[in-house]
Amino acid sequence: MPSYQRPKPPTIQRLPSAPRKQNRWQIDNPVRLVPVGFLVAVLLGAGLLMLPVARIGPSGADPLTAVFTAVSAVCVTGLITVDTATYWTPFGQLVILGLIQIGGFGIMTLGTLLALLVRRKLGLRGQLMAATETRSLNLGDVRHVLLLVAKITICIELAVAVVLSVRFWATGHDIPHAIYTGVFHAISAFNNAGFSTYSDSLMGFVDDPWIIIPICVAIVCGGLGFPVMIEFLRRNEDHRGWALHTRLTVWGTAIMLALGFLALASFEWNRSETLGHLSPGGKILGALGLTVFPRTAGFNSIDYADASSESLLVTDMLMFIGGGSAGTAGGIKVTTFLVLAFALWSQIRGHEQVTLGNRAIGESVQRQALSVVLLGIGAVLAGMIVLLRVTSHTVEEVLFECVSAFATVGLSMGITGDLPPAGQWVIILLMFGGRVGMVTVATALALRSKMLMYRLPEERPIIG
Repeated sequence: MPSYQRPKPPTIQRLPSAPRKQNRWQIDNPVRLVPVGFLVAVLLGAGLLMLPVARIGPSGADPLTAVFTAVSAVCVTGLITVDTATYWTPFGQLVILGLIQIGGFGIMTLGTLLALLVRRKLGLRGQLMAATETRSLNLGDVRHVLLLVAKITICIELAVAVVLSVRFWATGHDIPHAIYTGVFHAISAFNNAGFSTYSDSLMGFVDDPWIIIPICVAIVCGGLGFPVMIEFLRRNEDHRGWALHTRLTVWGTAIMLALGFLALASFEWNRSETLGHLSPGGKILGALGLTVFPRTAGFNSIDYADASSESLLVTDMLMFIGGGSAGTAGGIKVTTFLVLAFALWSQIRGHEQVTLGNRAIGESVQRQALSVVLLGIGAVLAGMIVLLRVTSHTVEEVLFECVSAFATVGLSMGITGDLPPAGQWVIILLMFGGRVGMVTVATALALRSKMLMYRLPEERPIIG
């Protein structure tokens, strides 16, 4: 006879408890760490620059000068209120060089890792689509990303430094000074910083191909961005075509450089104040520098105070657009500009979907691009209003200065050193916001993107 088995009591499943409310001030979002990290680097750099050993003279730099220089170096801008060659000692210049390297490496690394973070936050379908378009990035291997960024940075900077050092040695510098100058300019160029150990930047080398061309190559490589550079290296492994981001960055950069070169060469070719006194080869090199430096390196091979109004306006546009994402260049980024350009072209053609080749650009990406552009325009206009209020400079000069600061370019018409303290703080905020703020805002907008389960009835206001 079967034994009697007592029935088991029903199991009680506990409902998941509601998540605890987190402290509003807790830094639980990696996006928030970006401005905090850069701010710490700025404060440490400013503290070192205030030491007496960092400045030529009896005492250290004043706090405002130290903060301005540290922000400009960490944000790889290049705007200065004092002459780097005559104000800072070799120790001070090495501090600036270290801040440039930290800022450039941090920008490339953080930009890439935040792109991975955005991709992880997507749904399954979004992750698969993102993996197709950003296959040069490894989702989980953060260490691999860091090592690749470091290797690419060291290789490019070392190659450019060797060429520049040999050239500086050939022009009359002793070997230690030539090596120091070559390394300084190589790091400054690849990181799109624009700091120079010469008081007139690169004006003395405007027609020297052994100086201008290597620096331009380093600027373009750094400005393309790490995802593009690593895809160049891996393309031969999988034999697949470029991702959409790479195509936008490469072709956008090539078009901007070509159009900028033609425009600036035509405007300055016969002007004796800028390129008119040079040989034809020197004019070509001068126009090349005028085109590459605003995107967004900050070196200058001419005095922009002598440039024509047409050239200044073209330079403003090149600076504002900038270079590639997750790279050392600033600005709104060429991909942002092209996304809006394709959206406009699709609207003109009456197409509901924005397409490029066999890929569609999502509406959320278009909204993010529009937000970044409008925020950038708002920041530049706000800075211009304040500078016009506290200085007597013209609108053209103030526009050039504000765009250069926001896009972290570093070019100036010579008014940076004459700005009052209030004007210098405006430039500081534009440099910090233009570099750190744009990365943070773009990533935060992507992370906040949500899919609604309902749609409200549409209504069409009158446009135009």
